[in-house]
Amino acid sequence: MYLVVIGWMYVVLMMSVAEATNTTGSVLGAIVTFFLYGLLPVALVVYLMRTPQRRKAIQAREAAELQAQKAAQASADPGASGHAAGAAEDERIAPVRKEP
Repeated sequence: MYLVVIGWMYVVLMMSVAEATNTTGSVLGAIVTFFLYGLLPVALVVYLMRTPQRRKAIQAREAAELQAQKAAQASADPGASGHAAGAAEDERIAPVRKEP
């Protein structure tokens, strides 16, 4: 993609030079040619072509933030592991069991 952009900018630069050096041309015409045929269209095309890459980067960043939030919540909540508390009972109290 960048090779096409570089090639087009070269063509537009040569058009601007031809406009500026022509006997009926002007430097202002060369500047207008460079901006209207070169920079503005190329900037628009590059912006539109990079939209999928930007979208993927945003989704990856949001997924990483969501995963970090889940990890922070899991480490902050002591009961999040799903295991029973081991040393919470008093040693003098017998554990509750079914009769054999």
